[in-house]
Amino acid sequence: MNKPTDIGKNRTGVAASPIDSRRLETGAQIDAPMPTDGYLLETERVRWAREAPPVGTVPPPASVKGVVKTALEGMKGHKATVLLDKLGERIAFERTGTRLYEALLAKVEAAHVHVGGPTRGEVEKIRDDERQHFALLRDCMIQLGGDPTAMTPGADVIAVASTGWVQVLADPRTTLTQCLDIMLTAELADNDGWSLLIELVQGMKQDEIASRFRTALEEEDEHLVKVRGWVSAALVGQAGVAPTPEQPGTRA
Repeated sequence: MNKPTDIGKNRTGVAASPIDSRRLETGAQIDAPMPTDGYLLETERVRWAREAPPVGTVPPPASVKGVVKTALEGMKGHKATVLLDKLGERIAFERTGTRLYEALLAKVEAAHVHVGGPTRGEVEKIRDDERQHFALLRDCMIQLGGDPTAMTPGADVIAVASTGWVQVLADPRTTLTQCLDIMLTAELADNDGWSLLIELVQGMKQDEIASRFRTALEEEDEHLVKVRGWVSAALVGQAGVAPTPEQPGTRA
């Protein structure tokens, strides 16, 4: 079976057929459409961006306690709906992360894993961590009077953005290495997302929640290190090169 890095019948580049590529260039010059005015296009986009309604809104608090808490935070100069929206986003992200690692398990089972690559147990551990983080966020949303089942604007946006990741992991043609690249991207975004959420929670004096989130961030740090190591091991193994010893202090 061919591998993605094997030389095959890839005819997407113009160099694959110089004669046809010259004919294509000639035809494009003859039938070239009028050049697009970039300024007019940007102007139109700006107009639409100013006039379009938002992706969504934050739902009202799900309980009387939540209404009171939201009102109190508003009186202190804090807009608690910003926090509820961010919590909704994190809930959606962790839910997707759980599904991504569930899909990654199939890739691990189907692949020839290079030395230093992921084991099933390691992937299952991270999947379970992501699921626990989802439950943590759900509980904190309820604690603050929000509805964890509601699709906040932030949750809607991150769900759309992560659709491509899900498609890559679910595609039977993609390799374990390709999927690990996607997981590294997801973990980098996940790590920063938790850091920003902790900053927001601390600013609103929710110290108990901030402490629980810091524990989750420590676990996310471990995920990032593991996935980064798996990607490195896969690429080094496939290329047949010796791994470069990591220098102290070169990686955050």
